Amino acid sequence: MNRNIIKLPDAELEYYPQFYSAQKSEAMLKYLLSLREWKQEEIKLFGRKLMQPRLTALFGNTGKTYTYSGLEMNPSPFTLELDQLRKNCEKVANINFNTCLANLYRNGSDSIGWHSDNEKELGENPVIASLSFGAERIFHLKHKKNTTLKHKIYLESGSLLLMKGDTQHFWKHQLPKTKKKVEPRVNLTFRKIY
Repeated sequence: MNRNIIKLPDAELEYYPQFYSAQKSEAMLKYLLSLREWKQEEIKLFGRKLMQPRLTALFGNTGKTYTYSGLEMNPSPFTLELDQLRKNCEKVANINFNTCLANLYRNGSDSIGWHSDNEKELGENPVIASLSFGAERIFHLKHKKNTTLKHKIYLESGSLLLMKGDTQHFWKHQLPKTKKKVEPRVNLTFRKIY
């Protein structure tokens, strides 16, 4: 399996560009787009309420809720397919994940702004396994203290990005809007809620 270590200060990032084959990725995207759990939720950002510019769904095997930006999400049970993806990510990440926050970016207008996955329920040094299926999008990173430190990763369909160690303490990330015509992309972020 092809693994790229992304060397950035105060971060532990591993990128697996072909974690799944093109054929498997295409089948997975079709399956994920068919899920009924997708919703557009309202969040609080800088004191304002607004609709997220993407669809989300939460899956888990513990029944634990997940809260961010004033939104509390209740998990649906893992499907057999999602559970298999989870187990494959666990083998590489060497951690047991119990939750998956799924994001559906319908087109280039869908995005997620700068943030860190640093909620208390994720523990001190969260490990996030981020699987991408569908359109390739650019993932931006920027250091919280040294603003000259920036990095971009082209997330291919079927790829896995692992963020671990101190990454969430020192770095923010985003998936910006794009004016390019892009097909849908589903991003599955497996994590452990304590």
